[in-house]
Amino acid sequence: MKKIITTILIGALGMASTTVAQAKELSVERIYSDPSLDGPAPRSVKLSPDGSRVTFLKGKEDEQERLDLWEYNLKDKKSRMLVDSRDLLPGEENLSDEEKARRERMRLFAKGIISYYWGDDGKTLLFPLGGDIFAYDITKAGNGATKQLTKTETYETDIKLSPNGDYVSFIRDQNIFMVNVKTGKETQLTFDGEGTIKNGMAEFVAQEEMGRLTGYWWSPDSKKVAYLQVDESPVNIEKRYEINAEDFTVFEQRYPSTGTNNVTIKLGVLNLDSNKTTWIDTGKKTDIYIPRVKWLKDSKSVSYQWQSRDQKTLELRFADIANGSFKKVLTEAADTWINLTKDLRFLKKSKQFIWTSERDGFRHIYLYDLEGKLIKQLTQGDWVVDNVYGVDEKNGLVYFDANKESPLEQHLYSVPLAGGELKKITQQSGVHGVTFAKSMDVFVDYFSSTTQPSQVSLRKANGDLVTWLEQNKLDKTHPYYDYYKKASKPEFGTIKAEDGQEMQYRIYKPVPFNANKKYPVIVDVYGGPHAQRVRNTWGARNTYWHHLMASKGFVVFSLDNRGSWNRGKKFEDPIYRKLGNIELVDQVKGVEYLTSLPYVDKDKIGMFGWSYGGYMTIMAMFKNPEIFKVGVSVAPVTDWYLYDTHYTERYLDHPKNNKEGYEASNVFPYLEGLQGNLMVIHGMADDNVLFTNSTKLYKALQDANKPFDQMNYPGSKHSIWGKKTRTHVFNTITDYFEKHLK
Repeated sequence: MKKIITTILIGALGMASTTVAQAKELSVERIYSDPSLDGPAPRSVKLSPDGSRVTFLKGKEDEQERLDLWEYNLKDKKSRMLVDSRDLLPGEENLSDEEKARRERMRLFAKGIISYYWGDDGKTLLFPLGGDIFAYDITKAGNGATKQLTKTETYETDIKLSPNGDYVSFIRDQNIFMVNVKTGKETQLTFDGEGTIKNGMAEFVAQEEMGRLTGYWWSPDSKKVAYLQVDESPVNIEKRYEINAEDFTVFEQRYPSTGTNNVTIKLGVLNLDSNKTTWIDTGKKTDIYIPRVKWLKDSKSVSYQWQSRDQKTLELRFADIANGSFKKVLTEAADTWINLTKDLRFLKKSKQFIWTSERDGFRHIYLYDLEGKLIKQLTQGDWVVDNVYGVDEKNGLVYFDANKESPLEQHLYSVPLAGGELKKITQQSGVHGVTFAKSMDVFVDYFSSTTQPSQVSLRKANGDLVTWLEQNKLDKTHPYYDYYKKASKPEFGTIKAEDGQEMQYRIYKPVPFNANKKYPVIVDVYGGPHAQRVRNTWGARNTYWHHLMASKGFVVFSLDNRGSWNRGKKFEDPIYRKLGNIELVDQVKGVEYLTSLPYVDKDKIGMFGWSYGGYMTIMAMFKNPEIFKVGVSVAPVTDWYLYDTHYTERYLDHPKNNKEGYEASNVFPYLEGLQGNLMVIHGMADDNVLFTNSTKLYKALQDANKPFDQMNYPGSKHSIWGKKTRTHVFNTITDYFEKHLK
């Protein structure tokens, strides 16, 4: 939707705020139209290695989803566009299937320059566009600064710049290539990638479940490349239909359903001087995972994390690249499962490394020497370290974020490498996420709270403000200002689970609110592992829709039940080997609290959820029909046998060991319980939670003569993305609750 706007410069980036003719009432159409209700927050903000400039992606005023590359220079305190994506690619990108899948798993839905990378030399910026690779020389700002490095019909993916800045590497046709930045000479590094063999590429479960989107890594000295070779031949071929509006495609996908074979995987190190690969010994067991690979600082050894199929054991191993042998440095073990992290940090000036572990029930920071000897535990307590951002070896400090103040908040802290008291660096109450400069003396702070849209600032390591990159004030110029004045404000609280643990909830009351009325309730749920929905942040999932539904006379309620993230392993573990049980028990506890409130209509309780939340919605409608009268389930898992190995077996164990748990966790045994109004929504090209989950449910409900509603979206994947599509999705959900719950 195009609108005439007036541009006002705010903050050092000069990002555009807008004043527009606002609609009187918030609508789904407005939520998904321009300008963004979030305000003008920049995306992908990064600091140059020397900390002299800040780069970011910024949407065009006439097309917010088309991104260009910009910089803010700390010396002249000015912002400027570096690369206009339309100059390099005037039309639309034709994405490969592989790239479409990568972007879906990365939740990247913009176009133009969607990502970029700084070279360690601090002079080169690298970015993909239209399937080709471009380099920007920061020392040649202006004409001639941008250089196209590849120009092929084949789509190059997973691009990286060598640490010395001389080479750009990428994946093409299942092999690793590199190109010389100065001469443009291209060199193929691996040659046997074809068919089921993939070099340097992350397998499906690595991308979807491990957060590893790459399969190769440059050594610090730029002379070697470690890479994984994946053989997909053991994996079952599943036929997956992607149904579009006018046609359909049948994909014969190697999909590792739970209990079936995974890929076999090898770790090799390619020496660029000899062009020979040394294969690393990963042990006799082949049915394993390699979730992480990271070079040691000397470039003579590479670390890899070895994970057992049941995910109860995780070993950190160091491999000698001269002969391929390895030594086991440390082992983590659990009775349930080990959560993966990206917190391994090798120190430059000492033979030590940082590691995080949940061995005492909460994720904390540990300091080890390279022989695997524990030197000290640096943090401890009944709170969770979320990310380790880096180590300032000069000043002997480790920087990390944690929820020490409250499960609702996230703050930046430092702790001495020598041990000692923590220092809280960020002060504003809410959720902070940071990016440090390589020098560790400044950082970019992303901050928001329920009363403040996302702000971006540049700060010294002690937290002092250097400059606002985008203050994003919620004033009269902000796109959400008029709506926010009338919006329901969230209230937070805690409810005790059956085992005494505290669960956090958030509630929106209707606006206007009449204490003498009885209101219907929508429980917006996720409920699954590795997610936290209740936080003091502006960007909580579906916030604007919650405001909209509150304005329509609904109470909107969310509860983080046991099994969800960021509360420690004791809080997560109750779901092990049986899903959809404890989570629902806790959600019912939440409803018990709701019905104790004088303004809640206990006969009008509904539930809405997406993905795991969609699964939870169906289970609630089937197992507790006396409580939940209306449900909208989007992209639900209905049969855990259809989901992948790494995720499903982490929580349900291998099917051969837990058949009873699988059967009890599927929705079908409880189908006869359905009494209320249920709508199921699914993308017909979903490659995460396959559309088969819903079609199987449709058939079972039909056979049982159970009425239900459905809305399916041709060509849409798991996120069901696109402004028009999302508008239709949420109008459908809104109308369903208006019709059946009021």
